[in-house]
Amino acid sequence: MKELAEVRTLKENRYMLVDEEPCRIISITTSKPGKHGSAKARIDAVSIFTGNKRSVVFSVTDKVYVPMIDKRKAQVLSISGDHAQLMDTDTYDTFDMEIPEEFRGTIQAGEEIGYLEAMGRRMITKV
Repeated sequence: MKELAEVRTLKENRYMLVDEEPCRIISITTSKPGKHGSAKARIDAVSIFTGNKRSVVFSVTDKVYVPMIDKRKAQVLSISGDHAQLMDTDTYDTFDMEIPEEFRGTIQAGEEIGYLEAMGRRMITKV
């Protein structure tokens, strides 16, 4: 899910969509309005799923999409290779998810982990 927001309302460490990819905003710099148009905002952001850095420029009056990000908890049911079978602790839904490299070897069955869900994708964020 996503919603529209005006560029001037965005803040650092919040989220926005860049090319349909949810990104965390690292920095926003704005220029003053000039003779040839309105003020512009340069936004540097990092994808929350891939880590790719992206830079975009918008007019401060433009509208951009902001993703709805859910931070949730799940219990690890089983681990097979670099994938884990998880069960959401609120909805009891079960699903498979790839374990990020920084957590491989540290996650064990029965543990509770934190994950985030945005734009139909999920990622483990903490153990």
